[in-house]
Amino acid sequence: QVQVVESGGGLVQPGESLRLSCKASGSRFDTYAIGWYRQAPGKERDLVAQITTHLGERKYSDAVKGRFTISRDEGVNTVYLQMNNVKAEERAVYYCKGEGVGVPPPDYWGQGTQVTVAS
Repeated sequence: QVQVVESGGGLVQPGESLRLSCKASGSRFDTYAIGWYRQAPGKERDLVAQITTHLGERKYSDAVKGRFTISRDEGVNTVYLQMNNVKAEERAVYYCKGEGVGVPPPDYWGQGTQVTVAS
């Protein structure tokens, strides 16, 4: 069983930076990838960035390319989302998801961390 726990959310001014952390428990072989998603009030939950567990391949949504960076520290089983030049419209709850291995592949969601951008 994989568990993921997010941290690092808070209040940020537009243009500032924030780093979110997602700590995963369980074997790294239990997950194919770790993804960061966000859900703004009244909107759907969307993928922000994803990194594969074994090869470290990354992908980003068009909205954050060039500003956000996803990275991992295997030593502490943690995936980070570095958010630079944060925009006001990026206020949302940010969720971490472990994308499991299996048929069908299980998903492991965290409880979310709130990012508030001052306006």
